[in-house]
Amino acid sequence: MPGSRLVLRNRLLLSPGILTAANPLLVVMLAHIAWVTVLYALLTLVRAPSVWGIKQRADGSNPWAALEPRVSANLRNQFEWPLFFYVVCVLLVVQGSASDPVQTGLAWVFVIGRILHSAVQIVTGNIRLRGIVFTINFVAVLAMWVRMLIPTA
Repeated sequence: MPGSRLVLRNRLLLSPGILTAANPLLVVMLAHIAWVTVLYALLTLVRAPSVWGIKQRADGSNPWAALEPRVSANLRNQFEWPLFFYVVCVLLVVQGSASDPVQTGLAWVFVIGRILHSAVQIVTGNIRLRGIVFTINFVAVLAMWVRMLIPTA
């Protein structure tokens, strides 16, 4: 239907102008989706020598063979804890709390942290640093849940 919209409790959720200041959490969620897309593209590039024979070494080996498992593992990580991020974001949008600046800030901490987590895991392999970055991501999403479930005065 032209101009169709999803309305819940007289609150407009989906419309042609969904990515507005009224829905900043959706922008943050799209930023994470964009990052996951970049990771898929990177995984395709590092697998290209093995899969399609593109940019193989003279001996036929993959010059990025050591990098491929790290990229693959990081991509899998994007579908673990981030699930809880997406659920809390959707619940906040449905509740009409998507414009809460604290929630939006915590969401950005999470997404920026995911990008940093990827960089640490893929480039350095430093497990201790990766754990610290993950903890920041974990706490940001946990704080989003606590803030949503425990109303503040």
